[in-house]
Amino acid sequence: VSRNIDLVYGGGSVGLMGLVSQAVHDGGRHVIGVIPKTLMPREITGETVGEVKAVADMHQRKAEMARRSDAFIALPGGYGTLEELLEVITWAQLGIHDKPVGLLNVDGYYNSLLCFIDKAVEDGFISPSARHIIVLAPTAKELVKKLE
Repeated sequence: VSRNIDLVYGGGSVGLMGLVSQAVHDGGRHVIGVIPKTLMPREITGETVGEVKAVADMHQRKAEMARRSDAFIALPGGYGTLEELLEVITWAQLGIHDKPVGLLNVDGYYNSLLCFIDKAVEDGFISPSARHIIVLAPTAKELVKKLE
């Protein structure tokens, strides 16, 4: 928030991203949530902050988020986070975008994933240059600094 960065995110008001969106909004920055209509009852509870853009499906959500973003940051999360992270990494590898992709590795949360990626590089499935698409840091402050 202190760096005057706006937020484009998946639109939910629950969990970690609900907390992040509230903090960004409380800090006076613009928040845009992009959410499929089918997920609204499950991922939005109570009031939302900022602008909420309802879209038809997950594909449209990711395309809209990517279009509006200058960089991508993955926080600790589950299957949805992994799917979104791997897609933007793949898009970067294919030259679809040249935006930085950050991974917030709080308390080593993503260490196992990074070991898997390193093994894929070692075995020739991922190129060493593609491995460097991921910008890694253990704290949000360090990650934002690396992405700037």
